[in-house]
Amino acid sequence: MKNVTITLDEKVARWARIRAAEEDTSVSRLVGEMLRDKMLDDNAYETSMHAYLAQSPRELKKKGQTYPDREELHDRHSLR
Repeated sequence: MKNVTITLDEKVARWARIRAAEEDTSVSRLVGEMLRDKMLDDNAYETSMHAYLAQSPRELKKKGQTYPDREELHDRHSLR
């Protein structure tokens, strides 16, 4: 574990103390868990983005054809 000193606005500090008390934990642990959750969310987003960008592009039209119009791209006939 690494100790870190942070500076908070008084309103934020009060909110953090109340929230920590509601969760029966310390402000330090509350902040640590929030930062860990943010890190995991960021990592999951990065992983998903890289997986999506690694996919091969799909052709929207064949050579000599026109691009599909909006209705064709967003066809939800089965939902109507």
